[in-house]
Amino acid sequence: MITSGRNVRQVRTIAEEIEKKLKDEGHSGPIRTEGLQDASWVLLDYGDFVAHIFLEETRDFYNLDRLWADAPRLDWEESAAAVS
Repeated sequence: MITSGRNVRQVRTIAEEIEKKLKDEGHSGPIRTEGLQDASWVLLDYGDFVAHIFLEETRDFYNLDRLWADAPRLDWEESAAAVS
């Protein structure tokens, strides 16, 4: 998964929410976590699932999306029921 936030606080919050939701569903924590200190690019490695959370400008700079250009893209929207 590749996503981005507008500021460091938002990047950290996205990473924390991913960890919380997965733990709530019974998954163990990530095998490895990188980048939480400066939070311009946070990596959460769950083995068969990897989340990249970027600051918008860092995402533009590294352009990781181009490496996955051939992969299918999914729009991710939580339903109102899942949020409440």
